[in-house]
Amino acid sequence: MNRTKDNSSHTKIIKAVQDILCEGSIAVLATIVESTNKTGAKLLIDARGNRTGNLGDDQLNKAVSELANEFLSSRSETKTINLSETRIMLERIEPEPKLVVCGAGHVGAALARLAIMVGYEVTLIDDRTEFVAQEKFSKEINLIATVDWKRDIKNVIGTGRGVSVAIVTRGHKEDELCLRAVMESKPDYVGMIGSKRRTRIVISNLGNKGIDEKLLKDIYAPIGLDIGAVSPEEVALAILAEVVAVRRNGSGRFLSKRSYLFTP
Repeated sequence: MNRTKDNSSHTKIIKAVQDILCEGSIAVLATIVESTNKTGAKLLIDARGNRTGNLGDDQLNKAVSELANEFLSSRSETKTINLSETRIMLERIEPEPKLVVCGAGHVGAALARLAIMVGYEVTLIDDRTEFVAQEKFSKEINLIATVDWKRDIKNVIGTGRGVSVAIVTRGHKEDELCLRAVMESKPDYVGMIGSKRRTRIVISNLGNKGIDEKLLKDIYAPIGLDIGAVSPEEVALAILAEVVAVRRNGSGRFLSKRSYLFTP
């Protein structure tokens, strides 16, 4: 491949990646890592199927494009495939994962702090100004003292792509306000704290008010994995573990076969 043409193609790919990240979308970057004469060639396929770049072969471009949706659905970060004696690495291109925490009580505050350590961009929202005072948190956490849950939640969630939302407010009224706003934005993950009875009441109320039943069925409620959590920090860990499991397509099961140790 002509070096000037190759550089031009890579420049276009870089620009396309920047655009994808800015708009909060996702894409697949395919790179030939082993071939007779095409090593290093790249092809970017966005969520709409648009292509930027060239692997040097029309059939190869088409074959990789057809695999793009399957790869994105798997939630894998990278994968290596073999096509026509050519080894290709697929990489997921997406914005930094975001976690929006609605409610800055003990659990919400602990969750925000823990998520920052794991690498999430975190926004913590509460309608009690003193609960989101800057001196209580590191500067990495985005803090919002809201007077309008719906407005602020929708602004923070944006397109919903790459966004997880944990609703850990102090009561039914706040839960319902937050959940209604969240459902309209359709983030990747929505979880709500509370007993089965409490969460069922809130979800049922929203169903009666016209929220799509299919969307309501996707809510993780009660929120979190069952790790026997007791303290706010442990509950936060259980919640974040579920958020990561959903994002990474994990099972949440024991990796070993020692679960019998936890059986009474």
